[in-house]
Amino acid sequence: MAGRITQFLEGWHQRRTEERWTRLAEAAPDLAGYELRSLRAEARGMRRQLDRMLQAADARLAVPGLHTGLPQMPLGTDWCQRPGLWCGALADPGAVCTADRTPLGDGVALYHDCPLGEIVVRQVRNDKPEDRAPYGLAVDVFGFKGSFLSLALNLPAAAVEGLKSRHLVRAEMVVDSDGPVKAYARLNIKHGPNLAQPVSALPEQGRDKVAEFDLAYSDLNDKRIERAWVDLILNGAAMSRIVIRDLVVSRRPRAEL
Repeated sequence: MAGRITQFLEGWHQRRTEERWTRLAEAAPDLAGYELRSLRAEARGMRRQLDRMLQAADARLAVPGLHTGLPQMPLGTDWCQRPGLWCGALADPGAVCTADRTPLGDGVALYHDCPLGEIVVRQVRNDKPEDRAPYGLAVDVFGFKGSFLSLALNLPAAAVEGLKSRHLVRAEMVVDSDGPVKAYARLNIKHGPNLAQPVSALPEQGRDKVAEFDLAYSDLNDKRIERAWVDLILNGAAMSRIVIRDLVVSRRPRAEL
């Protein structure tokens, strides 16, 4: 009985909420500026959580057996993640990157310094088993006169917790392009006032690309690691289309000798 009462009250509350926002949407053209600013902030907060819910639902329901598509992890892997952009549909799947930073879902952003603004990004639906992930990210570059173009991926707290200089960090990608891609992966680890930035060149040929970082050579202060992120740096990308079909980051401790 208690369960049915709770279900009834939740349904009633949801209907009232929908009715309220319907009235506010209709009245918005006539509201005062201060009212609109307050309602906009409230609506954005709600949309952020709704987008998270929709993305999680897409990952679970739209693509059965999603996690079976993860690459074979090296022995001893203690953390791995496919970022949400490659798992579920984004609320805003495309953008023209006129600004120097364009956010692309939770924890992912595209950076560049090209004054032309002729870069278009769009989340695309993968349709081949070898693509592994349900979604990919297409980057179309037309005219480009900047000095850098990079995709930045913030690593979550779980990736940083317990991270030591004895770890190996690995980034695996499936990339399609209309020509050879000259690209680099850079791992950035902030530890105290310092920033470790090991770099790994990616193979120009083939779809499958792997970058691996041995933190033993990064002179890390294990006790002061604060955060970490990965940059995918694209060189000579003018007049090209690059589709990152999948991206998985993992870590594992180095075998003790």
